[in-house]
Amino acid sequence: MTEIAERLDAYVRFWNTGTEHEQRACAEAAFTDGVEYRAQIGVLGGTQALIDFRNQFAAHMGPVALRLREQPQIHHGRARLRWEILTGDGAETSFATGTDVLHLEEDGRISSVTVFLDRAPEGFDPAAHD
Repeated sequence: MTEIAERLDAYVRFWNTGTEHEQRACAEAAFTDGVEYRAQIGVLGGTQALIDFRNQFAAHMGPVALRLREQPQIHHGRARLRWEILTGDGAETSFATGTDVLHLEEDGRISSVTVFLDRAPEGFDPAAHD
């Protein structure tokens, strides 16, 4: 596995792991210290903010899993990941789909994430997050 592939694998594991210890290990492997996360729900900065966001989401939704819908596309220091979030016991119910555009540093770590919703969750109001 290439260094970039390892970083992207750590990124997906970060969203799927349940313990803070595992999250920190994945975050250390995937992100730069000052990683910036931009989504319709807001802008977050730093790994602790991402850990908190992931844990709040999981606490609200219950069992949740992020899976890739296809192999990541990578070029010129960027990666595009198309994903689906699954919820429910066994994480079988499709909640949303989207695309993350990642900025990769020379060592392959992610310095920024820009999130686009391809299919928003039912009832999601993007105007509520402006």
